[in-house]
Amino acid sequence: MTRRRLLSVLSLTILIAIAAVAWNRLTALTSYLRPSFVSTTPPVSPATMTPQIRPIVVVGSGLAGLTAAYTALASGASKVYMLERAAKPGGNSIKASSGINGANTRFQAAAHHGLVDDTFYDDTIKSAALRGDQNEGPQRKALIKTLTQYSAEAIDFLSCLGVDLSVVVQLGGHSQPRTHRGAGKTPPGAAIVTTLLKKLQEEESRFELLTQCEVTKLLTASDEKDPWGQMDWSHPHPSGISPPNPAGQDPPVVVGVEFRRLKDGTLDELRGPVIFTTGGFAGDTLGLLAQYRPDLSGMPSTNEPRPSTHRILSDVGAKLVDMERVQIHPTGFVDPANPNAQLKFLAAEMLRGEGGIVVRGDDGTRFVNELETREHVSKAIMDLPPSAVEDTDIRQWKVELILDEGVKEAAASHVGFYMWKGLLQKKKVSELSAELKKTLSSYAAIVKGEKNDDLGRTVFGHWQLGVETPIKDDDEVYIGHVTPITHFTMGGALINEQAQVLVSDLGQDPKPILGLWAAGEITGGLHGDNRLGGSSLLECVVFGKIAGLHAHVYDIEQPASKLD
Repeated sequence: MTRRRLLSVLSLTILIAIAAVAWNRLTALTSYLRPSFVSTTPPVSPATMTPQIRPIVVVGSGLAGLTAAYTALASGASKVYMLERAAKPGGNSIKASSGINGANTRFQAAAHHGLVDDTFYDDTIKSAALRGDQNEGPQRKALIKTLTQYSAEAIDFLSCLGVDLSVVVQLGGHSQPRTHRGAGKTPPGAAIVTTLLKKLQEEESRFELLTQCEVTKLLTASDEKDPWGQMDWSHPHPSGISPPNPAGQDPPVVVGVEFRRLKDGTLDELRGPVIFTTGGFAGDTLGLLAQYRPDLSGMPSTNEPRPSTHRILSDVGAKLVDMERVQIHPTGFVDPANPNAQLKFLAAEMLRGEGGIVVRGDDGTRFVNELETREHVSKAIMDLPPSAVEDTDIRQWKVELILDEGVKEAAASHVGFYMWKGLLQKKKVSELSAELKKTLSSYAAIVKGEKNDDLGRTVFGHWQLGVETPIKDDDEVYIGHVTPITHFTMGGALINEQAQVLVSDLGQDPKPILGLWAAGEITGGLHGDNRLGGSSLLECVVFGKIAGLHAHVYDIEQPASKLD
């Protein structure tokens, strides 16, 4: 063999080795999009998975946490612990009733005649009310781009797990029908959460759920135990994480959590990369809500009273943003059996999306386009005089939600539950006031196209009353008293597109806390002034998947010699 040929063979061998390493790292990072990732069981068996130094610790068991845990296992993690302070998993995600957004999905195309949806990003930008701030804008838009760009993959991921998402409707603030739910009786939040829980519980040797365990603080590495001190940062890290900052400005490195077992009060620790998914602070009435939005005092809520967990993140330097931005949902049911209750059931937005209308309780007239954003509809209601509620500080409004048989059939599972709870009452048209009868006739004429809606509504779902035949006295409608409620908090810990928690503010060079990720309502910077309906479940899936993948890749790349 000639010298030249020998050098050629050696060069080729080296190139093949380099290509193999690059391929392995690339496939780990692109598993977010690969079909094998969305299989119904984790594709990596314990016998062949990459050695893992520490377990991954997920804090919170809502959809973001469940998605992160599943993704970490699907990517090859050998062990995932999930800590939940409640007695049962699921968080607020399990109660979600309107659906999950996705643009250009196969279900959207099938349900709406090949619809091409190219406005999801723009709708989200508009809803967030970005004001063109040149410093903050790029970071916010990058998060919104990540959310909307991966929305179809999120729907595919859940569908491949066995979740039915075949029904696609248009909610308020959306220019296209893109909110997915199932055709059966199970609400979308419960369907998604229970499916993921079942899949995780099948991995009993690799997944452990610890309920009634409350995280009390994040553990950080001291300088002499910094596992990143000897890393080579001359090339991009395969997980996509950023290098530490200049000397003296480094954020802490998170290495685990301390938690309290609520059954006996004992403290314990878990070491490993941490994914924080503990939800928002709408239920922290006397804490963060009172601190950032004292004007919302007395508002009922869909969130159970509970302390927030944001302090745990800010204690290690996490930057909290948009904390004053609290979403008021326009329609929470006022229970006739307990009208002054602080905790209320949500009247799902899809009830209006399917054709339902909102009228003043005093005169039965419509006063707002029901498919405007939640912020807009809530403001229109709160501009009306509030109801007088005796012997309580609670603030409520007298507004009625009206459904007909067509809406009832399209939302059968929801309506059946609300009627069982006594939140919706069935009435004959003959029992209604003259003003409300006039409103129903006018709305039917709008739906038929006989006149335009002065309020600007152009989509009417499945409303049927008065459309094919004149309204008769024995026709039936479904009526519920609703009022605005605190529902969702847009503020939280600032993250980047890799779901890393940042110590830097919007508009500054991003400085991530190594070893710490977050997803879901605990985060801030994404939704701006107003979150679109259907995007809460979506952000849990999109950023939960990103966090789970990156936490696993981070873990296997740590230098073992400096962990202990």
